Amino acid sequence: MMMRAEALFDGIRAVVFDFDGVILESTNIKTEAFLELFADYPEHQEAILQFHLNNLGISRYVKFRYVVEELMGRPYTSQDQDELGAAFSALVLEKVLCCPFVPGARETLQAMCGQLPVFVASGTPQAELEHIVAVRELRHYFVEVWGTPHKKAEILQDILARYGWRPQQVLMIGDGMSDYQAAVTAGTRFVAQETADQSWAGMEVVRVGDLRPLTQLLGLNQLLVKSV
Repeated sequence: MMMRAEALFDGIRAVVFDFDGVILESTNIKTEAFLELFADYPEHQEAILQFHLNNLGISRYVKFRYVVEELMGRPYTSQDQDELGAAFSALVLEKVLCCPFVPGARETLQAMCGQLPVFVASGTPQAELEHIVAVRELRHYFVEVWGTPHKKAEILQDILARYGWRPQQVLMIGDGMSDYQAAVTAGTRFVAQETADQSWAGMEVVRVGDLRPLTQLLGLNQLLVKSV
């Protein structure tokens, strides 16, 4: 579903991106890592995969707790959190540092630079996210970069409060239901980055197959943000 740039961006003052699957093609890296992390439990692989795919963009620690408590049937401890977190980072970090950009992502960020304030709201742990953004030389595109333990709805609400924007003046771009739900909770606008893992069928959301159409949709070369 496409929409005229004027309608989609009328009055928009800032854009908030999810990161995995929206800026970098890292979603499959993390999906494979979840299965590899619990490879010793083949009986739970399908349930782990389904829970992960149903909760794209949610903190990995929430998923660890689910696997340990709901599937393995034992308490989730701080030791579990530390060990699983370290093992997961070891599986994904180097791959994420060299994976390709989502088509059009870097060009879109370049086009937005200096025209709209851009933020990141991600389910990746804060320190790891900051490291990835720095190594991929993306930091200058973003006003702020936020990961877990902050929740996405809270990040959006905090941005609105601190910068004084109204919810309809901020656009969230994400590829998972957690991104959509955060936008709904905060009242911001939303664009869905379509992927094979997330269906938006039957939902009235603006969807793009990748970020390449956005520069045309937004008319970024001559975008003038209205003062509202």
